[in-house]
This record gives sequence, C-alpha cells and structure tokens, in this order.
Amino acid sequence: MIETYPSADALADAAAHGVEAWLAQGLRTRGRASLVATGGRSPGPVYDRLRAARVDWARVIVTLSDERCVDEASPDSNLRQVRERLLVGEAAKAHVLPLWPAAHEAALEALLPFDAVLLGMGEDGHVASLIPGSAALDEGMDPATPKLVLPVEAGLGSPPLPRVTLTLAALLNSRAIFLLIAGDAKRQVVARAQAGEDLPVRAVLAHERLRVLWAPSH
Repeated sequence: MIETYPSADALADAAAHGVEAWLAQGLRTRGRASLVATGGRSPGPVYDRLRAARVDWARVIVTLSDERCVDEASPDSNLRQVRERLLVGEAAKAHVLPLWPAAHEAALEALLPFDAVLLGMGEDGHVASLIPGSAALDEGMDPATPKLVLPVEAGLGSPPLPRVTLTLAALLNSRAIFLLIAGDAKRQVVARAQAGEDLPVRAVLAHERLRVLWAPSH
C-alpha cells in the first residue's frame, strides 16, 4: 500500500516520526542505532525534522545508501546535504560512516541489520545507485552477494558521475525501509513495479517492513 500525504510537509512529518521510532527502539534494545540516509530532494525536509528527534544522537551511526564520487564540499555530495540538514545541533553528535572515498565493509557489516533506511527513487525505478543499464546492476541486485558496497561507473543517473552504492543485500538487511516518492510519474513507476515489471525498486517493495510515502509534489 502507498501511504498518501497531502503535501511534502506532511510526508516529511510522517517519515521523520517513523525513523525516530526505529532509532529509539534500536537504542533501547541494543544501546546503539543505525540510519542509512539518502540524497535527492525528498529527504531534505525529513532531515530538517529528524534532527530534532529526542534520541541520544551520540549513540547513532549514520551512513548513506549511495554517494557520488566527489569532494564533500561539492553540491553533488549526498553527505554534504546530510551534514547541512540532519547533523545539526544535538544531531551533530552522531557518528558518520562515509561510503567514499573509502567504504569500510567491516564497519558497515557491524551495523547490520540497519535500524532505518531512507530511500528515494528515480523515474527509471532505480534506488540508491542501483541504476538500470549499469555494469554493476546484476551484482548489486543479487540477494546472495557478500558485498555490501559496489562502485558504479560514470555516465548514468543525474548527474552522470561515478558513484558507490549499497547493494540490495545490504539495503534489505534492515529493520525498516522508508521509500519517499513525489509526483504522479513516480507513483506510476511504483505501480508498475508492484504489477511485476522488472525494476530495481521492485525488490525493495518485497521488504516486510517497507513504507512507501507519497505526496503530490516536493
């Protein structure tokens, strides 16, 4: 089921509350919590709200679903947005595990299962940087791959920069996934995947604790 919200603000409120609940549960049950953040337009307002969450941020580890291979100062850096909009005030106490320039598989593996994963989706059905046409797609979508992170060649996505991405196996090894989408075109993409079209997002839709949150526009 797609959760429908009247506005981007209402969607952001719901997503932030949902993520906060999973982080709080991780802190209660294991003494630490992990969040997989993402880039794009949809998560920005979620981060603006989530940074006020009443959790012990010093015991939260934040990593990314994917990253562009650019300096963090670049406006194309996903981590830059996370630092500017989420890791502010008390939330700045969170620990950050970047994916680039070096992805530490052992450190990522220690976080599994992730407590909460935020994802956006492209109009081609890609999630993270699991992009149709990529040379890395087959391995990235293989649920049995032992790899948690893969490089993705330049020339795909927007902007068409080289990237690194978590694999499907890593993304699905999570307690909750929040898929944020906006606009009629992306709602139709999800509907096509639900109907069986072979798009990367289709595999994410099978997660037992997935929430798809939709608003008419950003």
